[in-house]
Amino acid sequence: MNEEIENALYREELTLASIKRRALASIIDEILLSFLLIIALWDSFANAQTTEEIINLSNNFVMEYIFMKIVYQAFFTMQYGATIGKIVMKIRVVDLKTFSNPNVLSSLNRAIFRIVSETFFYLGFLWGVLEPAKQTWHDKTARTLVVNA
Repeated sequence: MNEEIENALYREELTLASIKRRALASIIDEILLSFLLIIALWDSFANAQTTEEIINLSNNFVMEYIFMKIVYQAFFTMQYGATIGKIVMKIRVVDLKTFSNPNVLSSLNRAIFRIVSETFFYLGFLWGVLEPAKQTWHDKTARTLVVNA
């Protein structure tokens, strides 16, 4: 790990969140957002007669779902330093320089690059597993760390 990051974490009395906690937080967020999308589209799903119709309906709302994920991730990260999944797992996102909640641009950057990472077979998440500071691509671009709350 970068000595500067290590010293800053020690000074702020913070520890990096484990990959397991981060993964569980992501799963919680995905389940929550999926349920919200299903609730919003319940009438359409209920009227679908075949599995193919359900798949086509889901495909028609991919961009809306991506937009919903970006807004969700950016808003909660900026406002609370954590999404609902992270709050449940008792971890939070902090700005690398100030160790406070990321600002609007960092939160938005992080949310967008999270989608990019997901699009490329979660390679950005794998990067975080292999990197000593556990920074994923979206953490690197937004200059953030995920720490225990």
